[in-house]
Formats: sequence, structure tokens, C-alpha cells
Amino acid sequence: MMLDSFFNYLSFEKRYSIHTVSAYKTDVLQFEQYLLKEFGLEDVLKVEYAHVRSWLISLNTAQLSTKSLHRKMASIRSFYKFMLRQKAIPLDPTLKIKVPKLKKRLPVFATSSDMNRLLDAVVEHKEDNPFVAIRNQLIIELFYGTGIRLSELIGLKHQDIDFSKQSIKVTGKGNKQRLVPLHLQLISLMNQYIDEKKNTFPNNNNDSFIVTDKGLKCYPIFIYRIVKNKLSHINTLEKNSPHVLRHTFATHLLDKGAELNAIKELLGHSSLAATQVYTHNTPAKLKAIFEQAHPKGKLEN
Repeated sequence: MMLDSFFNYLSFEKRYSIHTVSAYKTDVLQFEQYLLKEFGLEDVLKVEYAHVRSWLISLNTAQLSTKSLHRKMASIRSFYKFMLRQKAIPLDPTLKIKVPKLKKRLPVFATSSDMNRLLDAVVEHKEDNPFVAIRNQLIIELFYGTGIRLSELIGLKHQDIDFSKQSIKVTGKGNKQRLVPLHLQLISLMNQYIDEKKNTFPNNNNDSFIVTDKGLKCYPIFIYRIVKNKLSHINTLEKNSPHVLRHTFATHLLDKGAELNAIKELLGHSSLAATQVYTHNTPAKLKAIFEQAHPKGKLEN
């Protein structure tokens, strides 16, 4: 019953995706099986620090990656924090558990010149279906022009768009909402898309902003395939995913002098620590800093 309460909490209060809840469920149930097998412990509420540490050591011995260790430990920590808030346990057994540090990985992003070439190529590429052509272009432009997440784009509705204020209302993680500004070119493209959508699906009452070729609400793999196909034209990228465009959005803002706190708000991060990954210095940023700060810093192009 307590496990069900936790999973319901993740689904309905935290509003995590089905995929995320499934991952949490897998981790917690695996931990439960380990306790039964190794200690004969049937009640997860009677777990102590030593049990959690033993489980962590077993995962490490099985050569699980540090990233997977962190994810599994995050699931267990969340579970016991929830149980502590419910007063089902007196102490959190994960409190003093330490996990090996993750190696910092720089986000994959496209350069400004690559993005300009990509956007030009997307415009020039002619689809048989005019609606599909403008929708695919808009998907790329929205990701790069606003930095929204894949789930946020899928959840975007017509009523979330305020053309008079040149902004969209985005519903992010934990059902938190934020306003993200739109630049004029993006607004123009969005209006073109809306007109083409009405012409293509005149009787469609679907309030989802971005829809499939059949006018239905889109889904993650559908968007992912479109973005992957378009980004494949940039052969210098290690990854081709919607998140690459989010990283590119944030990196280019920082390169142009945007404050980290402002980028944090635009991305919908809950803490500045998550945004600090973008403080890596690109060659363009280093060049700009050098030219601005050094007495003889003017470089030839």
C-alpha cells in the first residue's frame, strides 16, 4: 500500500511522465527484492542505513555505471523522503549514503553558423504536404527559439499562446508554469502554421498546438524523429535530439551576454546549479572575452 501511495504521488502530485514513474517503480521494486533475498526483510519501512549501503555496494560490484547508480539512488531517496513526510518512518535511512561523483559532461550544442545553415535548409526543403513542411520547420524553430523541453512542446495548447504579449505559457516539470518570450520571426511562423493547420484540418477541435500529419496530438517519438532527421544535416554533432536544441538555445544566450539567472528562468530550472552546466566557454565566448578584456585583444577575422 505504501509503495502504491508513493507511485501515485509521483504520477498525480509530482506529475512525472509515465516513463519516469516506471523507472522509479523499477528501482524501488528491485531494492525491495534485494532486501528480501539478502536479508529476508519483507518490510521496506524497516530498512536501515546498512541495508541501503549494502545494496549500493552490490550495484557497484555489478559494475553498474555511475549514472545508473545515481538514478537508482535518487529513486530510493525520493521514496524514503516521501515516507518520512508521511510519518511512516522515524528516520531517513538514505540520509548519509554517499554515491560516487558523476563526471561532468558538457552539453552537446550546435554553433551559430551551423544553426543558421540548418534553419536555411529547413526552409528550403520542400515537403509534398505544405502543412507537414511548416510544422516541421516550426518544431525546430520552437525548440531553438524558446529552449522548451520535448514534453513542454507536446503539452503546448493554443490557449497557451499570447500573441499580444509575444509569449507562450509553458507547463514544465512538477506542473510549474512559466512565460517564455517569442521573437517576431517565430511569431510570424506560428501564425502561418495556424493558418495552414486550419486549412488542412478545418473540423479539428484538438486544442494541442503541434499535431501529427493526421491532426492528432503528437507524441515523443514522433517529435524526436523529426528533430533527429533535421539535425542529422549537422555532421559535427554527437547527438541529434530535441535536447540538443535546448542546449543550443541556452549556450547561444550565454555567448551573447545573457545572465545565468535569466537563462535559468527561461529554461524552467528549479535551481541555478542545473543552469551552471552552460558556463562552459565556447571558442566564440573565449574570443569575445579576450577582445573585450585584453589591452591588445583585437583579433583579426
